[in-house]
Amino acid sequence: MSAPAVPRIDLVSDTATRPGAAMRAAMANAEVGDEQRGEDPSVTALCERVASLLGKDAALFLPSGTLCNQIAVLVHCRPGDEIIAAQDAHIITSEGAGAAVLAGTFVRAVEAPRGIFAGEQVAGAVRARKPKSPQSRLVALEQTCNRGGGSVWPLDAVQDVSRAARTHALALHMDGARLLNAVVASGVAAHEFAAQVDSTWLDLSKGLGCPVGAVLAGAADFIEQAWIWKHRLGGAMRQAGILAAAGLYALEHNVARLAEDHANAQAFAQRIAAIPGIRLDPAQIETNLVFFDVRDTGLAAETVSRGLLAHEVRIGIEGGTRMRAVTHLDVSRDDCLHAAEALAEVIAAGQRRPRSE
Repeated sequence: MSAPAVPRIDLVSDTATRPGAAMRAAMANAEVGDEQRGEDPSVTALCERVASLLGKDAALFLPSGTLCNQIAVLVHCRPGDEIIAAQDAHIITSEGAGAAVLAGTFVRAVEAPRGIFAGEQVAGAVRARKPKSPQSRLVALEQTCNRGGGSVWPLDAVQDVSRAARTHALALHMDGARLLNAVVASGVAAHEFAAQVDSTWLDLSKGLGCPVGAVLAGAADFIEQAWIWKHRLGGAMRQAGILAAAGLYALEHNVARLAEDHANAQAFAQRIAAIPGIRLDPAQIETNLVFFDVRDTGLAAETVSRGLLAHEVRIGIEGGTRMRAVTHLDVSRDDCLHAAEALAEVIAAGQRRPRSE
């Protein structure tokens, strides 16, 4: 069975990136060893670099960001504990209920327009200590907020939530899948954001363009416990320096250029906002994610998606009429403008088509 063709312009996610020639060369030439025994020099170098970048004691290389989140929950919580998070947080919507299945924890969702909530909301969500109630244990925030439209948590908002967590003796974890997008967009250093939380991580396979991997960071005792869960969950690796070398290359070459992705997202948003029936406020596009609604075009997101594929463009479906486009290093400004033109053509063609078809 042949693999499905990948559209020429793939805006479905920034995980669509493929390692370029220079990254592949770095991977091919990587020094390697047994990562599980702490003998892989490339993995060690990557973990030390990320720990320094985030201002944490230590870091741990893992296969995915979801595993970073799940291990953080497993270290911070015990079965029956409760996590406080935004209602559209990744740990709620996109991790297969792992917090419940693996850690036996419950998530208390707080209403958070664009994914950002306040310390006052944390305080209001903390349970009174009763034998019949879950025990509030952990606050989780997502930087940037994916389903908040790629919104950036301002530093003062993170500090506000951090103060509330400390007041109520809660741990604070930051899902840092697109933390470096937030850094580039806000001008706030990664270690300043990370200083407010007990644990956080960087995804290597999104905007940084690596084929796989993420790095979890925290205090030394936290990482010591995280190592145990890494082994339990099958996340330990062997000659992983081949993958770590991609991360080292990305941190050296692919961080500052995230600004290009943000600019391309804004250009795409500006262009499609002019399409009749598209619901979108370009002023809310802060990073590389563009959410828009096609409800007023009279078309379903699935119909629009199928039409775009005929133009060799792929954009994600987020609901009946909601869609998401994500810019990244494998799409150029011209690609984004072509995708916007294709979207306009698909919508115009769909509106001309008789409803009985």
